[in-house]
Amino acid sequence: MKIPFDPRRRRAVVNPDGTMSIVEHLYELRTRILWSLLAIVLAAVVGFFWYNHSMLGLRPSGELLRGPYCELPESARAEITRTGECRLLATGVFDQFNLRVKVAFATGVLLACPVWLYQIWSFIVPALHRKEKRYTLAFVTMGGVLFLSGAILGYFMIANAFRFLLTVGNETQVTALQGADYFSFVLSVMAIFGVSFELPLFIIALNLVGVLPYAKLKKWRRGLLMSMFIVAAFISQSGDPLTMLVLGLALAVLLELSIQFCRIREKIKRRNAVGSDVFDGELDDEAASPAPSAPQPIGAGPGPAAGAVAHATPVAAPEKITRTSIPRSGFDDVL
Repeated sequence: MKIPFDPRRRRAVVNPDGTMSIVEHLYELRTRILWSLLAIVLAAVVGFFWYNHSMLGLRPSGELLRGPYCELPESARAEITRTGECRLLATGVFDQFNLRVKVAFATGVLLACPVWLYQIWSFIVPALHRKEKRYTLAFVTMGGVLFLSGAILGYFMIANAFRFLLTVGNETQVTALQGADYFSFVLSVMAIFGVSFELPLFIIALNLVGVLPYAKLKKWRRGLLMSMFIVAAFISQSGDPLTMLVLGLALAVLLELSIQFCRIREKIKRRNAVGSDVFDGELDDEAASPAPSAPQPIGAGPGPAAGAVAHATPVAAPEKITRTSIPRSGFDDVL
């Protein structure tokens, strides 16, 4: 019997057979999204304060983000302030506040990545087996590390890109960047690098579910490696060849590592499955029940006792069904 959706709790109720309906999946997705947004908002409050205050021995986030621009030679950037201090240009009334809110929200997404990665994994977990659900901590940890590593790599690549893009013609002109455009560019590149570094985790998750086995990855390896450089050329906004090359190489290395992880995992799984005839209650969906190692001959098993057969209750004679009990129709000969 199917357990209905509980409107008081406003969450999905799992049926006795472990399945959920489409509506229950949608409510579960809504719950995961709300928890993720709440974590991002709370982290964004911290990011709003961190914008112009030092935290945990780190410089303010606004100062860190403008670092690639301020590290350029003075001949390559315009001096806006009288003291010669490096500043970006704001031309609108709300530019200062909007920029701080945007940086705070991006900081919240970065700091809350373990939470929303956990919510994503928790939404996928019902489709996994019990052994595969044990990878929750590893998934969240690796996802957070990869996202932060990609964002940090993107930050350092921006500095190299600026040295190439903003110093090519500094003998003729200087650059005076607006804060909104500059920070949008920096944050978008960091987000692209961070999300791109989640690719191996996505491949491993599909392999755990059984959608993407190692055989397909081995067959598609060359095309996937080539596609990593094509994707890097499209998503890198700086346009310089160094950034595209570094991002493509990083994605190719991560892709190969994920493929090798899938190969080792399936190899260990096959090795453990060979010669195992003990049912532990965790068979795969496509696996058959193991046959007993020593089949018993016919008649060797314990049968009913002789006394039980002798005192068995006789079965009543079946009731006779007459032809008059069947409705008359043109199919009487068939009935």
